[in-house]
Amino acid sequence: MFTDLDQQKFRTLRITHVATRFEELITDEANDELTPEQLFLTAVDDALDQRRAHRIDKLIRAARFPIPQASIAEINYQEGRGLTPVRMRRYGAHQWDQDPTNLLIISPTGGGKTYLACAIGIAACQNGHTVTYTRMDELARALVIARADGIKHQKMLNDLSDVDLLILDDFLTVGIDPEAANDLFAVLANREHRLPTMIGSQSRPSYWVEALPDRVAADSIVNRLANNAREISLGEVDMRRHRDDQARAATGYWE
Repeated sequence: MFTDLDQQKFRTLRITHVATRFEELITDEANDELTPEQLFLTAVDDALDQRRAHRIDKLIRAARFPIPQASIAEINYQEGRGLTPVRMRRYGAHQWDQDPTNLLIISPTGGGKTYLACAIGIAACQNGHTVTYTRMDELARALVIARADGIKHQKMLNDLSDVDLLILDDFLTVGIDPEAANDLFAVLANREHRLPTMIGSQSRPSYWVEALPDRVAADSIVNRLANNAREISLGEVDMRRHRDDQARAATGYWE
């Protein structure tokens, strides 16, 4: 139906997907009773849905989640985890760029905090928010490397400061050096009152103050993270062991 010249025009107008979908619809005999206007509007809706899906995929890839298949719909609400479907639906629909309240996810190792952080972060991407996920130790190493290039280092700090939702997992599971702590302070100071930070940690804020290398900077960092924050405490349930036990009980499991 459309010539090569037509396709060039569509590319110039950036409506290639609309034109392609419209051509598919108008040549489908099942749509013979629909008007051209109806088919065109359907093509527009389909193209918008496709564009939104591509944007979501791009946001999820850019966030670098370690569990990219994590989903709020698949969260385990086992007793003792302190989670409810209503609360998780609220996090899933939350407008992160409009609420600078931080979120602290606290649990012992194996408690499922990384899965939960990824599930909430992926839901944020699906709502159009930019997200950055990183473990604290990985971020500290990246900042050390970036310091060799002042421009790259500053860009990294700017990016961390401006992302809609910053997720710092395994927070202070291992120590960080004073320069990384200084960078962390700069990022959190830039985000304060503007954008939220999510923390996943095995320890509580009282330990963070002791674990950070400089007491003055530690007080400032922890104050910014903990005083304006919601908290999810996942209790003592070991989800890693629970998952392994389920796998062993499944039909066909062998060792």
